[in-house]
Amino acid sequence: MIKRIKSLTPLPDYVLEVSFDDGKTVRYDVKEDMGLPGYDALRSITGLFQQVQLDQSRTCVYWNDEIDLPSDILYEYGKPCPAG
Repeated sequence: MIKRIKSLTPLPDYVLEVSFDDGKTVRYDVKEDMGLPGYDALRSITGLFQQVQLDQSRTCVYWNDEIDLPSDILYEYGKPCPAG
């Protein structure tokens, strides 16, 4: 089953906080993906990282036509947020 994103918040140091419809909230470190094609733009274009958006289906986050992350990757590889 595809995980749907409920909310998305860009944090300092290229980290995304992502909450899912099932109640799980994770922090995903995008720096780990910076070696992928196109991702260097997140560092080289000032403010681009903070402009992250959620697609209409709520199954993918994206910055432009070249940089995106599917919700299942965020769900599986994100680190659980501390309670509180």
